[in-house]
Parts: sequence; structure tokens; C-alpha cells
Amino acid sequence: MHYLVDTEALQAEGKLTPDVVALIKERSRAAMVALGVNTVLAGGIAASAGGFIFWLADTLAVAVTGSIFLAIGLLILMKAGPLYHMLGNAAGLIGGGMLAGGATLKLLDLAPLDVAASVLLIAGGGVVLAALWFYRRTINARFLIGAIVLLGAGMHLVGLYAGLPLFAASTVAVPAAHLYATVLLLALGYLLDFRLITALAIMPFAQMLDTSTGYFHAMYVFYSPEPTLSILQMTLALVVALWLVQNRGARIGRQAGVFAIMAFIVGNLCFLVGSLWGDVVGQSFLDQANWDNYETALTALRAKTLVISSGVYSVIWALALAAMAAYAAYRMRRGLFNATLTFAAIHFYTQMFESFADEPLAYVIGGLAAVPLAWGIWRVNEHFRARQAAAQ
Repeated sequence: MHYLVDTEALQAEGKLTPDVVALIKERSRAAMVALGVNTVLAGGIAASAGGFIFWLADTLAVAVTGSIFLAIGLLILMKAGPLYHMLGNAAGLIGGGMLAGGATLKLLDLAPLDVAASVLLIAGGGVVLAALWFYRRTINARFLIGAIVLLGAGMHLVGLYAGLPLFAASTVAVPAAHLYATVLLLALGYLLDFRLITALAIMPFAQMLDTSTGYFHAMYVFYSPEPTLSILQMTLALVVALWLVQNRGARIGRQAGVFAIMAFIVGNLCFLVGSLWGDVVGQSFLDQANWDNYETALTALRAKTLVISSGVYSVIWALALAAMAAYAAYRMRRGLFNATLTFAAIHFYTQMFESFADEPLAYVIGGLAAVPLAWGIWRVNEHFRARQAAAQ
């Protein structure tokens, strides 16, 4: 993580020289400016590519215009100096976006679903493999070629998910497709060293158990049909990712770190679902086509599966948040620590209104329990600090 320090206080204490303080401030300013520039540039490129596709509205025109933009971008990157590379990347990305987006939309619009899905799956995979080959052998155009890898991956995944309705009867095809998409995004995130792609891998990973989001009449919602199983799934991902952060190199650690944060966020959202409605583990796997049969099957399932009430979920969630806060603070995982505090606040006001609004004793017990818990966390941290100081 990035360490937060008060440079002026350290300068006053004589720990840092004025030149070092000035350098830190300049690096920080440069990073913020770069983030702003890249954000505006990415939005403009996406809007331009999409706008050209729908404005031209002709297959040949989109293909020719996209090819011209891509060729101009590559020419600038290969021949011009570093001052013009931003323009080359922008032109190339607009062209690549037009070619990939236009081909995808046209296939889905005109071809039968099975044909469109197959072509996108194969063509997108071919683009990924070819672009990766060039990516490893070029210097000036690595950013653009890396973006083309992602455009090909987008076509590939669109073809994958477009073809899923053809396998609706299979209970294995959909989770397997989500797992494949997860592995693909994680691999591309690592190969391109692009944490945004690694972060997006959490979406198909969560959907393996149908955890997702939806839009219902002016409401955006998060839903988790199996919160307990999804929490176990996210916990496993979190543990593996944190192990990679601790035991592998910086490049793997960067990718694993951001995936750990995403798994933690989704896991906490599943805790939120469980703290509101509880969970009957395995309920979503029942056949819900016939309501009478479903009620009978649900009653039988309750008798033999794990049933967790919303109140129990609330307590377990609070304990898990406290444990993660202590771990993240000790290990200096600022992303996890900030996410923990955010969900602690969400947990508090959710339970205040939904579960314990008329139970003042619950606040008394919880508040008194927080005091020794905080003291224990502080003592553990002091113990480890003493051990580290002795080792040094």
C-alpha cells in the first residue's frame, strides 16, 4: 500500500530534508494529474468510438474509418516521438474500438445466435492470441496493443455469454462459463499488469453462485441467493489472494491485492443480505417452477440443512469486521482497512433501523463488548511491534 505520512511534521523533526519533501509533493501531484488525464482520455475514447459506430451506422463505413484511425495511431507510435504518443494511443484506441464494437454489434444483430456466438468466441480468441504475440515483441505500441488484447477478450466473452442460453438446460455450463471468464480476466490482468481487469474478474467469479446486481423499476439492487456459500467462496478467494500478496513478487502481489479487496467487498455485501433475511443454505437450488412442490421441498430442506437467522448473521458479521480491521491495520492493508470501516458503518446503521431499533439492550451489550475488543486489538498490535523491534 501507499504509506500516509505528514511530510511537514517529519521535516520539522529533522527526519526528512526540504528537498525530499518537495520531491514527494511533486511525485504526488504528478500521479494525480496523470490519473485525471487518463480518466478524461479514456472517457473521450470510449464515447468517440461508440459515437462513430452509431453515427456512421454502416458496416463498411465503420470498418474503413476504424481501420484508418488504427493505422494512424500505429504510425504515430512507430514513427513519432514520445510527445505525440498520447495522440497515437487515442487514435489507435478509437479505431480498435470501432472495429471490435462494430463487428460485435453487427454479428449479434444479423447472424443467428449460435453463429454469432461462435464467430465472436473464435475471432475474439484469435485477436487476443495475435495481439499478445505482438505485445511481447513491441516497445513503442505496448499500450495500444495491450488495449487491443482487451478488445479481443471483450469480443470473446460476449460470444461466450451470448451462447449460454443455448445451454440453459445444463446445470454445469453456466458456472463453468463464469469460472472460465474469471480465469481469463485474472490471466490478462497479470499479463498486462492492469489491476482494473483483475478487479473486474470478481464479477463472473461471484456469479458462479448467481450473486449479482440487477435493476428493478428505478432500483439498483444487489442480490445473493446463497449468501453463506458465497461468503465461504469469497473468504477462500481472500485468503488465497492475501497469501499471494505475502509470498509472491510485487507484480503478482499487486493483482492479488486488488482481487482480495474486491472479494472482501462482495463478501460483505453477502453478509448484508444474510443480516437482513438470514439464510437457508441450498434454498436456491430447489426447483421453483411449481410453488406447492417448492414449499414442500423447502420444509424438508430446513430440517436437514444449515439455517442461519438474521440475528446470528449480524453478530458474526460484526466479529468478522473487527477481526479484519485488526488484521488490515497490523499488515498495513489500507484498501482492506478502508473497506472494513465502510462496511462497519453500513452494518451499524442497517442493524440500527432493521434489526435492533427497539432493542436498547443490544446496544449496551455491543458497546461494552467493543471496549475489551479494542483493547485486545491494541495489545496484540503492541506485542507484534515489540517483537519486530527486538528482531531488528
